[in-house]
Amino acid sequence: MSIFAKARWSPYVVGALLGVLSWVTFATMDKALGTSTTMVRAVGVAERAVAPEHVAGNAYFTKYLGTEDKPKPWFEWQFALVLMLPVGAFIAAKLGKSQIRESVPDLWREKFGPSKAKRWAVAFGAGALMIFGARMAGGCTSGHGLSGGLQLAVSGWLFTGALFAAGAATAWAAYGRKGANHG
Repeated sequence: MSIFAKARWSPYVVGALLGVLSWVTFATMDKALGTSTTMVRAVGVAERAVAPEHVAGNAYFTKYLGTEDKPKPWFEWQFALVLMLPVGAFIAAKLGKSQIRESVPDLWREKFGPSKAKRWAVAFGAGALMIFGARMAGGCTSGHGLSGGLQLAVSGWLFTGALFAAGAATAWAAYGRKGANHG
């Protein structure tokens, strides 16, 4: 069986491949892995189309998009990476012949009911909160956790510890002891 046809990969193999990808990005582009800056660039480009004077006067946007006389490219390797994530997930699901079609997991259904709309609304709200937090922190999980951790940066390791602690606390608050015993 081809490794690409497996439904699940070893986390050690995936971790090693992420490490190699990180080495390649550092060696060829002098950049760390990250994805949340792409959202800033996308919003800035969209906003520039309707309110260019606002974007030009906003220091946060000019940091990532540049100025009118010195523009920075908005579509670059990181943007391509973000666009390819769902493409890669789709290909992996097809090659691995994934049969999972669950839109409301059992644990969620038991705790909050069967509503797909409620599940999607909470997922969207949580995602928006996470991207807001990522931008406040100056980077996302891949930027701080992966790239920072690989460089042995104290901030990266502190971030990763805080990430896991917050995730465990959130799961406990949402599901309690029943969630710990699920599965």
